[in-house]
Amino acid sequence: MAQGIFITFEGIEGSGKSTQVKILAEKLQKDGFKTITTFEPGDTEFGRKIREILLSTSLTINPLSELLLYFADRIQHVSEKINPYISEGFIVISDRFTDSTLAYQGYGRGISLELINNLNKFLLDEFKPKITILLDLPVEQGLARNRNINKNDKFEFEDISFHNKVREGFLKLAALEPERFIIVDATKTFEEIASEIYENIKERLKNL
Repeated sequence: MAQGIFITFEGIEGSGKSTQVKILAEKLQKDGFKTITTFEPGDTEFGRKIREILLSTSLTINPLSELLLYFADRIQHVSEKINPYISEGFIVISDRFTDSTLAYQGYGRGISLELINNLNKFLLDEFKPKITILLDLPVEQGLARNRNINKNDKFEFEDISFHNKVREGFLKLAALEPERFIIVDATKTFEEIASEIYENIKERLKNL
């Protein structure tokens, strides 16, 4: 594969994205693919500073300021890490990307989806992943998982209605682009989820 591709994982809090990103990368590496994992926000030196602000529980951030900080992080992420590795033939797998912004800041916070899409168009030339894995599960189950591992950032303090809006947002986004999204039932065991993702990705890669 001369030209690399970009794969993203999306889902609500506690859906298991980070674990599945790692498992998929390891499986693809065993198959001989050049693979690298990344995440948003914060997987550049500049991004780490933004992440500290975005996930702080001690700061009150205007929703529009929050939105623009996510895009600032993403611009750096794409230019510094994602595009260079894609051009070198890597499969780049990211834990979150623009779909999270649409789900959290758009559907969750109520910011105009048109504004978010326009920012993506003008700032990133509508850059999108080739494949997106959406790990879907009930909100209560995802939040309970995070409580069990003592995860503690500002999104853990949002009420259930916010998280339900985010989940619904992800499902609406997937319905709009069924050719890009693969929806996986994240209530299954980690092993079952990993197997389903791997088989889907192998099939997609055959056609690229």
